[in-house]
Amino acid sequence: LTDASPDLMRHLLSTVINSLLSAEADAVCGAEYGIASPERVNSRNGYRHRELDTRIGTIDVAIPKLRSGSYFPEWLLERRKRAEAALVSVVATCYLLGVSTRRMDKLVQSLGITSLSKSQVSRMAADLDAQVAAFRTRPLGESGPFTFVAADALTMKVREQGRVVNAVVLVATGVNADGHREVLGVKVATSETKQAWNAFFADMVARGLTGTLLVTSDAHAGLVDAIAANLPGASWQRCRTHYAANLMAVCPKSAWPAIKTVLHSVYDQVDAAAVHAQFDKLLDSVSRSLPAVAAHLDDARADLLAFTGFPQQIWRQIWSNNPNERLNKEIRRRTDVVGIFPDRDAVIRLVGAVLAEQHDEWTEGRRYFALDILAKARETARTTTMSADLPQLETAA
Repeated sequence: LTDASPDLMRHLLSTVINSLLSAEADAVCGAEYGIASPERVNSRNGYRHRELDTRIGTIDVAIPKLRSGSYFPEWLLERRKRAEAALVSVVATCYLLGVSTRRMDKLVQSLGITSLSKSQVSRMAADLDAQVAAFRTRPLGESGPFTFVAADALTMKVREQGRVVNAVVLVATGVNADGHREVLGVKVATSETKQAWNAFFADMVARGLTGTLLVTSDAHAGLVDAIAANLPGASWQRCRTHYAANLMAVCPKSAWPAIKTVLHSVYDQVDAAAVHAQFDKLLDSVSRSLPAVAAHLDDARADLLAFTGFPQQIWRQIWSNNPNERLNKEIRRRTDVVGIFPDRDAVIRLVGAVLAEQHDEWTEGRRYFALDILAKARETARTTTMSADLPQLETAA
C-alpha cells in the first residue's frame, strides 16, 4: 500500500493516529468529547500540532489539550522528539484486514491503549467510507470500452436485528481499453436475485460501462437475464468450471470420468472449428446411452462455446470465471479475519478497500490482454455480426 499509493497511506496514517489520540484523551477526561457525564473529570481545550516523521513522510499530528493538567501520548512521541512508534504497520493492518472492535483492541494494546469503545472504532473505520464510496461510484467511461466482463457473487455473514444472516456481495471485473483489468463494481444485496443483478448492472451502465462483447459468469438465471437486459450487444459465456459441476449432477457416477475427459478435450483444441468438431463427437458418444446428458450438452452448447468467437490467445482468460475466483479467495482471506460483520456498511468498507487495492495493482501491473489482441477481438466480433446480418438483408431485399 505504501508503494502503490503513498499519499493514501499518509492520509490513512494521519487519520487513525488522530482518532487514537482523541480516544485516549476522552479516556483521560472520563467521557467522550461533547458528552455530558457525571463521570467526567476533565475537559478538552483544543489541540496542539506536532510533526511526526515516518517512513512514508512527515504527517501532522493533532494532540488534544486539556483544561486542567496535560496530556501527551508517550506511546507515540518522545518529548521533544518525533518518532514513528510502529503505527504504519498498525494502520496498514487495520486497513487491509478490516477494523473490528476485537481486532482493534489487540492491535492497540501493544501501544498502551485499552478499552476502545465501539463508537470510537466505528468513527475510525468510517473515515475509509468516503474513499471506498468514491471508488465504487467512479465514472467508467474514461477507461472504456470494456470488451470483456466477468461477474460473480460471494456470501458473507452479517448481523442484522440480533440475528446472523447471509448477505451477498456482487462483484464485476472487466478489461479496459488499455488492456488492464479493473474492478467495475461491488454491491451488497440481501440475496442473489434477478432484481439485485439488474440493479447492479444498471448502475455500471449508468456510470459508463459500454462496448462489452462478452460476459463470463455462472448460469444463475437472474444474472443471465440482467446481462441480456442491460448489455444487449454482449454474448454470454457460461463458465466451463461451473458447467462441469452442473453436468455432473445429471450424469451417472460411473460414466462421469469418461465424459469429463472428453469434455476437457473440447477445450484443448487449437481453433474454433476443431472445438466444435470435438463437441460434436462428445454429443455423438452420449446421444444413445445417455440421452439426458446429451440434451444437457446440446442446450448449453451456444453459451458454453461462446469463447470460440474470439482470438484463441485469450480463450483461457474468458472461458471460465477462474480469474474472478482467485480474486474471491483474496477477499475471503481478508474477510475471514472479521468473521461475522456488524452490518452491511462494514462489508462494503472492507471488501471495497480490498478491491480498491487489487484494482490499483492491476492498473500499475502488466496488461491482461495485449492491445493488438483486443483490437482483433473487437474486429472479429464485428465481422461475425455483419456476416450474421447479411442473409437477413438479402431476404429483406
